[in-house]
Amino acid sequence: MSPSDAAVRAVIFDYGGVLTTSGRAAIRSWTRQEGVRPETYSAALKEWLSRSAPPGTPIHRLELGEIGAAEFNALLAARLRTTEDGPVPPDGLLGRIFAHMRPEPVMHDLVRRLRAHGVRTALLSNSWGNAYPRELLDELFEDAVISGEVGLRKPDPRIYRLALDRLGLDADQVVFVDDGAPNVEAAEHLGIRCVLHTGAADTLARFAELVPGLPPTRHHQEAR
Repeated sequence: MSPSDAAVRAVIFDYGGVLTTSGRAAIRSWTRQEGVRPETYSAALKEWLSRSAPPGTPIHRLELGEIGAAEFNALLAARLRTTEDGPVPPDGLLGRIFAHMRPEPVMHDLVRRLRAHGVRTALLSNSWGNAYPRELLDELFEDAVISGEVGLRKPDPRIYRLALDRLGLDADQVVFVDDGAPNVEAAEHLGIRCVLHTGAADTLARFAELVPGLPPTRHHQEAR
């Protein structure tokens, strides 16, 4: 049996941009609301998070739990300018950005349907110092691997192996869902089947193929 034919015993989900509305949409809303020049944010993100970014950037350190949100807010705010060429206040900056990311009910429902169908579920998330809805995570997942809590970050192969070890499963028994291509590629390199999340409708359609007999989500039509 090839890995693509193996039964799916567990699904590991990313959080931001998968269980929530997209990060890009949140950034657009935030920059419009606060009058931030989008190119100043994009330049910082490219320098700190692109494939060519050197190790130890402020985003890397934030995701690893090496710096807190307040320190990161100051570093990021220093890179930003408003449309009137003014400064962007650092206090609560990440909170203001994440306030524009909304829960995605269609994806939450998918997780619940998988669990009801006997498929185990877990979370694997790179944290930006934000507070997770812990009660919801406890309901949806049997385990949560948060980068800042374990000192590892995607796409480091060790964090995927940690998630697999906690589940006690082999790579070919698991599906990983993430909206970041580098994170998906790293998981695929370990033999994990992956879904690159670009929207709820496409992800739901993919799971209809991956998990035979999975009932359609109650919000299936809404996802389209």
